Order: sequence, then C-alpha cells, then structure tokens
Amino acid sequence: MDGVIATGVRATARIVAREDGRGGTALPVLEGDGPLALRRTRASGSEARVMLVGAMSGPLGGDHFAVEAGVEGGARLRVGSAAATIALPGQAKGESRYDVRLDVAEDGELHWLPEQLISVRGSDLYVTTRVDLAASARLVLREEQVLGRAGEEPGRLTSRLTLRIAGRTVLDQELACGPGAPGGWDGPAVLGGHRAVGQLLVVQPEFEREPVVARTLGEHAALVPLAGPAVLVTAVAADGLRLRRVLDEALASLG
Repeated sequence: MDGVIATGVRATARIVAREDGRGGTALPVLEGDGPLALRRTRASGSEARVMLVGAMSGPLGGDHFAVEAGVEGGARLRVGSAAATIALPGQAKGESRYDVRLDVAEDGELHWLPEQLISVRGSDLYVTTRVDLAASARLVLREEQVLGRAGEEPGRLTSRLTLRIAGRTVLDQELACGPGAPGGWDGPAVLGGHRAVGQLLVVQPEFEREPVVARTLGEHAALVPLAGPAVLVTAVAADGLRLRRVLDEALASLG
C-alpha cells in the first residue's frame, strides 16, 4: 500500500538453564515470540536440550531477530535448530539482523549447534554472536554459512563472532561476503571460490594445562589455539554437507 513503510519483524527468544538440585538441568526460562519458537527435547543425563524452531521464513529484509541463552553455574545445555535459517529479501528495505548472546557461568557447559545459515540472492543480513564465559565454563559453538542456494549467487552476509573468557576478549572477528562486501572476499586469501564457510569454537579448561597445537585439517581447514583455554577451527568447502563433515571431524579430534 502507498504511504506504508514496512519496518520488519522484531522477535526475541530467551533460554535460562539452571541446576535442578537432582543432578539435572532445569529451564526456568524458555520463551520465544513471533517466528522464534523454542521446544524442550529429551534430556541426556544432566544436560537439558532445546530446539529452536522457525515458525516462518526469515529473517527477511528489515527483520531483527535475537536469541539469548544463559547457563548458570553447574548447568549443562545443548541448543540446536530444527532446520536451516534462510536469509531472504523482503518488502522492508535495508539490512536485517540476527543477534545471538550467550553467557555461561562457572562450571557451566553450553553446546550451541544450530543448523546452517543460507544467504539467498537479494538478502542483506548482519549476524552477531557474542559469547561471555566464566573461567571454568565449557563451550562448543558451531557456525556454518552457505552463500546462495544451488546455482544461485548469494546475498550480502556479514558475520561477527566475539568471545570473552573471564572478562577478557580472546576472539573478535568479522567476515563480510556477497555483493557490496569489501573486495577480495571471494579471492584466494578468503573463500577461494568456495560457497560454504564455517567455524568451530571449543573452550575447555583442560586446554590451559595441555595446549592444543596449531595444525591444518585437510586442504581447506585450520585449527588455531587462542589465548586462554580456547581453540578455533575455520573451514571452507564447496557445499554445506562437506563443511559439516570437516567440522565434525575436527570436533572429534578434540575429544
């Protein structure tokens, strides 16, 4: 309609995990709105499990989604998603946003393992993931991004990942791809023509005592120790299936 300005959808999902006093993990906060729905699934031992379910396509142009997860002391939480997140163009002009905020307290553990993010032609998405860990917290975080559907050029995708441990920043990096991104994003120093890129971030207190050695993992992946008890695996691949295989193998090698 003329004179109507589309501003996009605003939606937030929140999770809080807490020890239940019986050797398990309770979820006193589990709430989502709009297109972000949360479902508790069957627990495994002391670990609570949650699935993020997209109730509609998106994010579309102009949308702003946010997911916040807090793991309190001694609790264990695993979060996945039911399907890939697809960034699409929409009626609202301009950038869409997807912000993830993760906090893990002392002796807490979080496995953040969503499905892939697919950047569709004509979309413009800015993703931020900020993780704050206590000194004894544990983390496994996987990010996978696919640039375009089969035979399709990607939209613009910018992704920033920040990790702080005990208040100290140990990782803060950003990657921009697609139309309008800084030159060279598809060159040999960055993606080298590949259309899937991913990262695996693993934090374990044991890495302080037994540091992990930097190494390559096949032709298109590298494992790099970070300051503190953290390791970053970065990989590119021709497609999402091959990317997942590389990251799964890297995680298995880290125990």
